[in-house]
Amino acid sequence: MTQLGLPDTILACLFDLDGVVTKTAVVHAAAWKETFDAFLRDHQGPQERPFDEVADYDEYVDGRPRADGVRTFLDSRGIHLPEGAPDDPPDARTVHGLGNRKNDLLLERIRTGGVEAYEGTVRYLEAVRAQGLRTAIVSSSANCRDVLRAVGAEHFFDVRVDGVVAAERGLPGKPHPDTFLAAARDLGVEAARAAVFEDALAGMDAGRAGGFGHVVGVDRVGQADALYAHGASIVVKDLTELGGKR
Repeated sequence: MTQLGLPDTILACLFDLDGVVTKTAVVHAAAWKETFDAFLRDHQGPQERPFDEVADYDEYVDGRPRADGVRTFLDSRGIHLPEGAPDDPPDARTVHGLGNRKNDLLLERIRTGGVEAYEGTVRYLEAVRAQGLRTAIVSSSANCRDVLRAVGAEHFFDVRVDGVVAAERGLPGKPHPDTFLAAARDLGVEAARAAVFEDALAGMDAGRAGGFGHVVGVDRVGQADALYAHGASIVVKDLTELGGKR
C-alpha cells in the first residue's frame, strides 16, 4: 500500500460527489422525503408508510440518476407512473415530474443552507494531487459543477462525468459501471488501475461490476457491512483514515 492507503498499482482516483466530497447526501435525502411523502399522501392517503430517509434512501435512490431513483422507489411500493419528459413541470404526475420536483427542493435547500465539503476529503484530494495521481468526479447529479464551484473544489478534478455528461453520452447511471468506466477512459487509465471512492450501495455495485482495482466505501451513516457486501475493498468513515497527510 502507498502512503495514500491505496495499492501501488493505482494511477487514478474516481470520486463520487454527494457524501464523499460534499455534505449534500443529507440534503438530497430530505428533498426526496419531502417529494415522496407528499406524493404518497396524495396517491394512497395518509395511511401510506412515508419515505424513510435512511433505509429507502440507501436502497432505492442514493447514487442513482434522478429518474432511476423515482422509478426504483415507486416500484418498491407497487406504484407505476408514466415516464413523461425531462422538461415536465414539477407538479406533473410522471417519473420526470417527480424528479424535477425533488430537484427544485434540492436547489432551494442548497441556496438557503449552503453546501460544505468534507474537510478530510479535501485534505486527501490535496495529497492525491501532490502524488501526481489523476482524478475524476463521477456523480449522477446534474448539479455537480455548481456544487463543486460552491465549495471551491472544481480544481481538484481533471475530468467530470456527471448527470449532464452521462445524458450527452447516453451512459446508464449507477449501479451500472459506465460512468466510472468513462471517467477512467477520459483519464487514459485502465479500470484495474483506478480506485473508486463511494458512499452509496449503488456506487459499490458499479465499482465491483466495472472491475476497478480498488473500491473505497465511505461510511457516513453506519452501513459498513452493506458496503462490504456490495463490493467495497475497504470501508472508512473518513478519507483521512487512509493516510495522505502532506
